[in-house]
Amino acid sequence: MSVDPQNCRLVAIFAMNVRSTRRALGLSQEELAELAGVHRTYVGMLERGEKNVTIYNIERIADALGVEPASLLMSKRQRPKE
Repeated sequence: MSVDPQNCRLVAIFAMNVRSTRRALGLSQEELAELAGVHRTYVGMLERGEKNVTIYNIERIADALGVEPASLLMSKRQRPKE
């Protein structure tokens, strides 16, 4: 049974975390895509919660952002205080 990515809470959390981390680093979607080795439209689709991401690409995006992959899947309440 397929689930629409826009109806999945974890997809929304991932989207928000990627966007906020990217913006905090001052990166454009295109720059992040280049660093992660993915297409720029893919980054936009992920940030809008339109695409379901693979574990492989979670790791690539996290590496490009300089964060642990798990941090992109945690809500703000779950994240450890820095």
